[in-house]
Amino acid sequence: MTKNAVVAGGGIAGTVAAIALHDAGFAPVIHEAHDRGADERGSFLTVAVNGLAALRTLGLDPDRLFAAGFATPAMVLRNAAGRQLARLPLGGPDPDGTTTTTIRRADLYLALRGEAERRDIPVRYGRRLTGRTCSPAGVTAHFADGTTAGGDLLIGADGLHSRTRSALDPAAPAPHYLGLLNAGGHTAGPVPPALRAEPGVMQMAFGRRAFFGWVTAPDDSVWWFANPPRRRPAGPLEFGPAAWRAELLELFAADAVPAAAIIRAADEIVGPWNTWDLPRVPVWRDDRTILIGDAAHAVSPSSGQGASMAIEDAVTLGRCLRARSDIAAALADYEHLRRGRVEKVVAYGRRSGSTKTAGPVGAAVRDALTPLVMRLLYRKSNPQAWILEHRIG
Repeated sequence: MTKNAVVAGGGIAGTVAAIALHDAGFAPVIHEAHDRGADERGSFLTVAVNGLAALRTLGLDPDRLFAAGFATPAMVLRNAAGRQLARLPLGGPDPDGTTTTTIRRADLYLALRGEAERRDIPVRYGRRLTGRTCSPAGVTAHFADGTTAGGDLLIGADGLHSRTRSALDPAAPAPHYLGLLNAGGHTAGPVPPALRAEPGVMQMAFGRRAFFGWVTAPDDSVWWFANPPRRRPAGPLEFGPAAWRAELLELFAADAVPAAAIIRAADEIVGPWNTWDLPRVPVWRDDRTILIGDAAHAVSPSSGQGASMAIEDAVTLGRCLRARSDIAAALADYEHLRRGRVEKVVAYGRRSGSTKTAGPVGAAVRDALTPLVMRLLYRKSNPQAWILEHRIG
């Protein structure tokens, strides 16, 4: 008899998990808290080669899913004066051509949900999880609109502020603020040659007062993000669009890198968001419920691995449930396979993010040491190889 799965969350983790479970013989239904079309349209993300390779194991074609994005196989680190400190590979190409790729978040959501719809996986919008009840027969999810959904399994893919996590463990840790804001945008169209960089190469600059990243897209527009340091999180209505643009321009006014000019050329600026990660989450599962993605192990954006970890989780979960008819045993297998890796990536992301908040003295030391450190690391291997070269076997 087909087993039913309730998926709380229709982002990357939840949608890929639903596809993986469908392939494993389950009947999943995705319950997304937001209304249709409410995705973060102005933001973008990078999916590394390890995440793209995991998608291929589901028979998904990254070339088609990421047709609206572009390859970003390398990044360059710079100081505020524009001097190159190091050039690092971001992954790929693999023998099959897979290369780390950057795409707008909304375009990726649309492509993944299209794959779910092709498999007749239902997506219910406006379904925000509030809790669950369990019985020997299964688990029932409760939503803010008063509806419920029952199944043999509940997958908590409901993000950083997961209600599934608190339902599993009322003492679960809260997200940890990393001392950085996040903002981004795109220029309205092609920019003058002086503002462009090598196409497809992420440029990362340690500015005097904030961190700035940008990349030139194939159409010669520029996609960018900024990480201003801030001691306390920003409130949801604290910055209006004009005030936030002015704040960013003032932060980068003294830097030689083209941050201020790119921000002026942007037709829309999104954010600010607060950046968070999660301390170690002790409880990921019980016999009928499992956490995946940010609900279990939110990583700093500095890791470049948030989306890829979510995809790896979803694919691994599907494989574990395919291999065992006993759901509880399959969930235990999943945790055994994933916990060590993702906690190591969370620690890596926190270390990477801490370099963005250094003051002038710390920045000067970093500028002096980075080329030497990178040369020493690259004598033997890529320091991110353990992340990028991981494959789900």
